[in-house]
Amino acid sequence: MSAFIIETLIKILVLVLVFSFLGGFATYIERKILAFFQRRLGPSYVGPYGLFQVLADGIKLFSKEDIIPKDANKLIFTLAPIIAMMSAFVSMAPIPFFGNFTIFGYTVHPIISDINMGLLFFLAAGSVGIYAPLLGGLASGSKYSLIGSARAAIQLLSFEVVSTITILAPLMLIGSLSMVEINNYQSDGILSWLVFKQPLAFVLFLVASYAELNRTPFDLLEHEAEIVAGYATEYSGLKWGMFFLAEYAHLFAFCFVISIIFFGGYNPIWFIPGGIAIILKVCFFVFLAMWARATFPHVRPDQLMRMCWKIMMPLALLNILITSIVILL
Repeated sequence: MSAFIIETLIKILVLVLVFSFLGGFATYIERKILAFFQRRLGPSYVGPYGLFQVLADGIKLFSKEDIIPKDANKLIFTLAPIIAMMSAFVSMAPIPFFGNFTIFGYTVHPIISDINMGLLFFLAAGSVGIYAPLLGGLASGSKYSLIGSARAAIQLLSFEVVSTITILAPLMLIGSLSMVEINNYQSDGILSWLVFKQPLAFVLFLVASYAELNRTPFDLLEHEAEIVAGYATEYSGLKWGMFFLAEYAHLFAFCFVISIIFFGGYNPIWFIPGGIAIILKVCFFVFLAMWARATFPHVRPDQLMRMCWKIMMPLALLNILITSIVILL
């Protein structure tokens, strides 16, 4: 029992450290990719190819003055970015990042908790993150932050409903909410990947994920084209950084989940081992998210809600109906 507890604590520590680093490093990668698409250099002065820019940004965030507005609710204002971080990292608990492997005769399971409701837990724990922008905007004492938090509530709640309904059709085929079982269902090769059986569900879930992650062109929570920064207008220093570190950590988590549900997870591909295969898949989906940011223009709130409720929701329900008919036949 004590060995299990120690192993779990080590897994949690490794997960937090690795994804905190990846979240920070993703800011550098995204700036480089956006610069490539827009024919400019991106970070290039601090270190070779600008690699130390991540370290410089981290030092800046840690050393920058932490400003709390006079009219803000100090307790809730401080708790909001902590909730964002906790939601992102707790949601990773049921994700099997790799297959089991052995070190010095000890079998390591690269998953914190393989619960039979793993996918539901991931969606539920991730949805708690809505309280971060909502409470942050409400506690700031600023009308601009309040408007940003209202956008957050509308957008995140809407697309969480769509993503949850969308995923029902693939789950009807698998018969389990465990991500390990979802991965094992696709162990017979590429043709067993669910993306070929549920292409509509994949597209809908991918778009809904980008909207939940506040990714451009759906970044209405913190709109980069405006003078103010939505719910984060009054935040500075480390608290500001925690919001966006959580966003990037959640991006990696969603890319792992998409790879596991629709693209065979950590099952090997021909001569490519499973661990390397899932890393390549995740890297592709992270790049795809950054590609979308560099390519598509922003959408208006009314366009976003129309797409959610009048296009994506009916398509998700239609997909469930068609899948149920196919299963019955």
